Amino acid sequence: MSESQRITLAVQRFHPEQDAEPRWQRYAVPYTPDMSVLEGLQYIKDHLDGSLTFRWSCRMAICGSCGCMIDGEPELACHVFLRDYAPGPVWVSALDHFPVQRDLVIDQSDFLEKLETVHAYLIPAGERTAAEGTYRQTPEQMTDYYAYAQCINCLLCYAACPQYGWHPDFVGPGALALLQRYNLDSRDAGSELRHAVVDAEQGVWGCTLVGHCSEVCPKGVDPARAINQNKPGSSARYLLDWLRPGRRRQEGSE
Repeated sequence: MSESQRITLAVQRFHPEQDAEPRWQRYAVPYTPDMSVLEGLQYIKDHLDGSLTFRWSCRMAICGSCGCMIDGEPELACHVFLRDYAPGPVWVSALDHFPVQRDLVIDQSDFLEKLETVHAYLIPAGERTAAEGTYRQTPEQMTDYYAYAQCINCLLCYAACPQYGWHPDFVGPGALALLQRYNLDSRDAGSELRHAVVDAEQGVWGCTLVGHCSEVCPKGVDPARAINQNKPGSSARYLLDWLRPGRRRQEGSE
């Protein structure tokens, strides 16, 4: 590695079991034009401070595990380059709105629990035997949901969402985009099962359409659009339910 250039990475350190509050620690890192921020963190880990803790895996913006705040914006550390932050310093911290387990590692439990509630998997109308063959669809049918299927669960959209920061019970952009991915799949018949999540105050109506979730997605997923696509149907269900015989009487007696 050429050491012709150096840049300072200011990394937020936090060990909840030992530290009263987070602190910033600076590291001078040699870099070349093709080095990502993730490679800068790896240099620190390998050569300067082995105690620095962060997640990473594929280094190709596929696994979604290296998400963090870089200069205040949610980014995949493998997807941005140190040269673009020169002369620095580059401020790196854990993703906003999530509990920190250590340094740049967040606790993803809340998202994973919400992901279960949206039934983000295919629910076919009926079982097929092996002799009946696979569930088939046309390329045009796949186009309907393909963009939402690019989600890699990196959680950048949650870190960008002010509503999730203010109201953690909001299901959030990522889970709702994946919900829509399966609702649009011609092989799926589970949309009715997902209505309760969509229609809840913490569902699509918890979104105020700031849209930053869609701007920060490294895969071009548009969670804000997915949420909006569900609002007409949710409104119709509310109206039909309100007009249901006996509903007004029930409302009046409550």
